[in-house]
Amino acid sequence: MKSDDHSLFREFVGEVEPLRTAKTVASRHTPEVTPGMRERRRAASRDIARADNHLSDLEYIEPVKPWDELSFKRAGVQHGVFKNLRLGKYALDARLDLHRLTVEQARHRVLEFVNDCTEQHIRCALITHGKGELRDNPALLKSCVNHWLRQIDAVLAFHSAQRHHGGYGATYVLLRKSEEKRQENKEIFSKRRS
Repeated sequence: MKSDDHSLFREFVGEVEPLRTAKTVASRHTPEVTPGMRERRRAASRDIARADNHLSDLEYIEPVKPWDELSFKRAGVQHGVFKNLRLGKYALDARLDLHRLTVEQARHRVLEFVNDCTEQHIRCALITHGKGELRDNPALLKSCVNHWLRQIDAVLAFHSAQRHHGGYGATYVLLRKSEEKRQENKEIFSKRRS
């Protein structure tokens, strides 16, 4: 990288600190790890690693304005489901606040947050990123969140929040059902048909 590139990178990212590892405590009870569980863990690790690579490229992030509405849905998401998300009609089972974080810190938190939500079977969450209207780089985190969420396969749709949840400074996120929940639903529907 050229020295100009370094200064541009520092301007966008800010100061970077090494990640600290948390102390772990060995559990007395170790749950049985099934082959299916191992495969799901491997797939989740691949998805996060792939997403982490995509999310690190700042040069490809299209800027949005502080008052722009964020809106995205994958093919297959029903219109009524997306409308309910947009209107804030789903229970928000998890929240993430990115205020006062650098871009790099926010990127890691968003990835961890989405991963944790899918592991906990959370379908709808709220990410608060702020509008950043008074910043030197307006709406930087908002632009990043808009870009990152599109890159994560577990995200089915997202939309700017209603005013009482943060308005243009926050985003509703609709997540895929975990494989475990899909299997549960299949069993429920197959019993109903019998």
